[in-house]
Amino acid sequence: MRNLTMMTDLYELTMMYGYFKKNTHHKLAVYDVFFRKPAGESGYAIMCGLEQVIELINNLHFSAEDIEYLRSLKLFDEDFLSYLAEMRFTGEVYAVPEGTVVFPQEPLLRIKTKLIEAQLVETAILNIINHQTLIATKASRVCYAAGKGAVLEFGLRRAQGPDAGIYGARAAVIGGCASTSNVLAGQMFGVAVSGTHAHSWVMSFPKEIDAFRAYADIYPDACLLLVDTYDTLRSGVPNAIKVFKELREKGHEPLGIRLDSGDLAYLSKAARKMLDEAGFEKAKICASSDLDESVIQDLYAQGAKIDTWGVGTRLITSENCPALGGVYKLSAIETENGEMIPKIKLSDNHAKITNPGYKKLVRIYSKINGKALADLIMLEGEEIDETKPLTIFDPIATWKKMTLTNYSVRELLIPIFENGKQVYHSPSVLEIREYCKEDLATFWDEYKRFNRPHFYKVDLSDGLYDLKKEMIGIMQGDKHNLN
Repeated sequence: MRNLTMMTDLYELTMMYGYFKKNTHHKLAVYDVFFRKPAGESGYAIMCGLEQVIELINNLHFSAEDIEYLRSLKLFDEDFLSYLAEMRFTGEVYAVPEGTVVFPQEPLLRIKTKLIEAQLVETAILNIINHQTLIATKASRVCYAAGKGAVLEFGLRRAQGPDAGIYGARAAVIGGCASTSNVLAGQMFGVAVSGTHAHSWVMSFPKEIDAFRAYADIYPDACLLLVDTYDTLRSGVPNAIKVFKELREKGHEPLGIRLDSGDLAYLSKAARKMLDEAGFEKAKICASSDLDESVIQDLYAQGAKIDTWGVGTRLITSENCPALGGVYKLSAIETENGEMIPKIKLSDNHAKITNPGYKKLVRIYSKINGKALADLIMLEGEEIDETKPLTIFDPIATWKKMTLTNYSVRELLIPIFENGKQVYHSPSVLEIREYCKEDLATFWDEYKRFNRPHFYKVDLSDGLYDLKKEMIGIMQGDKHNLN
């Protein structure tokens, strides 16, 4: 397990030093992790990265080498460095489980601990959650476009470094991918790995058919041939069919062919016809070549006969939106007399005004069809009586209201750490993938479409709305008094 304690921005350490020198470092503080808008055109995101956050917190400590390096910066005194050498995480973390469908402004993690500890973990948590949530969301969209066709994650060589390749593969599988080409990710996370051969394999033999026969000889029960090295329809597919017939005579059935270039709609339809006429109706056609959800959707619309999809660069880099803007904001802090008081950040942009206080997140479902109706961000002490009608309203356009009946409520934030100790066991990646699939199924397709998805309701409880409105009024009054 790696120690990522030093994977932080310098200003986290300078603020920690400031709290220490002003003797406020021991105060309890509450921070929320959330994003303001989904990546790209998506209407939702898939929560991902919690297991790595758990590893970060469990292994949070400054080594002797870390302390020596910080000493060399000549920014901190020895008392502070001695404090860091003994510091461990002592607080609580609540989080939305990995694989859960989430929306803007919702607290994905809630951290309550000493101010100095909460400050330390900010950067690393955002690094982990932003990246994996981004890739899991992209994978979810790609898999949605592929429908029943399996998506194979092929992006390792285009990922921005080893960690992005490894944990991007993890996130892609959670988002719905059937396998990854990344062997290390397969080993680390217990997920399926897949791959065949490259064009260089074909080019290394005197003739294309020699390369196909050699591969079939080595993998007679897993023979999937790349057919576009020279001429897909005049050479590649006919040679693959010859080798498939030879395999069948030996008692083996081929897996199929892969297309990696050209007009995939036209080539797949032509190849499908050739394979079927040769008696290989069950042979699969796998396609790769700069695919994403939009391209896959277009290929299906053109009648492409593709069974599985190898998606690389545009998935592992989330090419259309390469960053998720998750943030980490203070929502409550302890006063001198030990009282926890809410905190709010104001902005001229209403989306950047934070939700104050110690909060929880609930999802409301219809008891009739099991579909998600809305999410509600609430103050921790508030409760919902499911036996009574519940009226919710848009926190911006407050005249937009909806009264719910015959519903059930599920709390999304669950305990991960209590008193510095882990109390949650992370499921396997494959278990998270299955949970993600089930969670996505509770949302109507209108929320998942690629262009202008329907806006899912994320509202504030009456108590939180009133608190926020009151604090904005107080802060605006203070601002006017300063002028």
